[in-house]
Amino acid sequence: MSTPTADDAWLRDLLLGGDCRPGGDDADGVAGVLAARDPGVDGSGAATDALLSALTDVWERGWQPADVAHAVRRGSGARTARLAVALLAEDARVTGAASRAPGPWVEQLSEIGALAEGTPAGVAGWYRAEGRPAGEAWREVLWLATTLRTLPRVERLLPPPSAWGAGTRRPVAASPPDDARVLRRIRALLAKAESTEFPEEAEALTGKAQELMTRHAVDTALLDGGTAPRRTDVATRRVHVVDPYVRAKVQLLDVVARANGVRLVWYPDLGIATLVGVATDLDAVELLFTSLLLQVGQALGAAERAAGRRSASRAFRRAFLLGYAGRVGERLTSAREQATTAAATERGVDLLPVLRSRQETVEEAFTELFPGVRSSRSRSSVDGAGWRAGRSAADAADVGSRRLR
Repeated sequence: MSTPTADDAWLRDLLLGGDCRPGGDDADGVAGVLAARDPGVDGSGAATDALLSALTDVWERGWQPADVAHAVRRGSGARTARLAVALLAEDARVTGAASRAPGPWVEQLSEIGALAEGTPAGVAGWYRAEGRPAGEAWREVLWLATTLRTLPRVERLLPPPSAWGAGTRRPVAASPPDDARVLRRIRALLAKAESTEFPEEAEALTGKAQELMTRHAVDTALLDGGTAPRRTDVATRRVHVVDPYVRAKVQLLDVVARANGVRLVWYPDLGIATLVGVATDLDAVELLFTSLLLQVGQALGAAERAAGRRSASRAFRRAFLLGYAGRVGERLTSAREQATTAAATERGVDLLPVLRSRQETVEEAFTELFPGVRSSRSRSSVDGAGWRAGRSAADAADVGSRRLR
């Protein structure tokens, strides 16, 4: 094991206390000094140790692995994003995340590629893999250090490594067979909606998926004897929304969430939305939102071809997405209401008290997590042609009542 040197102490102080983003007055100069001192980039491991220390503080401020990867990707290039993944992999190795972390934490590490087999090598391993000049590599290290230090505090949804304890993590409880079966059917419907070239068919398939989501929520509530779900049945999840047109995309996520009894809080400066709802509803909302993002991209391309040159503006595209989101929200709500009415007629049961108790449990959990949150609405003007085109695209079929042959 190497003995820390004065250079190591200087580097640690710089990474944990400096502000040297690329593009700043001192960034290039500091990176040049670091390259001259350590052309092999983190030969002593001091930079990796300092970044891991910064990451430990990030966990205590409520962040999770996928959040960190998203924040870095959002403000930097692909090389810095790969450096962040290398650091997350090293942190996972040091903390024993594979055997100690909560299930969602491990799933996030796996999804971003930070839980690969082998021995992570931190900054030095990333540098060797990138094959770039030392000065460029040190600039990326400086940027990542500043990013980690300046991430704000957010609500803690999962315990950080300091709270994992020494034991082996408990396995994640498997979803009941009925839940898994319904989610598979929803996923299959949405896959068809994404692949079809016909907007009317896509809308009908999406409506059918919403109907399945609603019927499953009703069936679950009735199986529970009409009582409210337990507080422990309510879960949280973060969804990362990326440019362009982030606010319009969040509007789409919000209408999908509301149509399924899920509450949403949006952090505009971070590009992160937090969802609160019954776990199976969260799964369904994520599936439907992802599918609708693909569908609206196809619909926007068709609308631009039809509208010609005037559709090329950002204002047109943003308004299209907002109009699409508004109309989709109306149709999903209609599909939910019709499915609820049909279920009540079939079973001869008044479902309103059942669903109300379910929603009240979600609201209580939401208020507990976000006691100071207030609703807000955007009042900015939008391009009229884009708005109408977006609503027209979302209005291509009756998504609430249509039945597929």
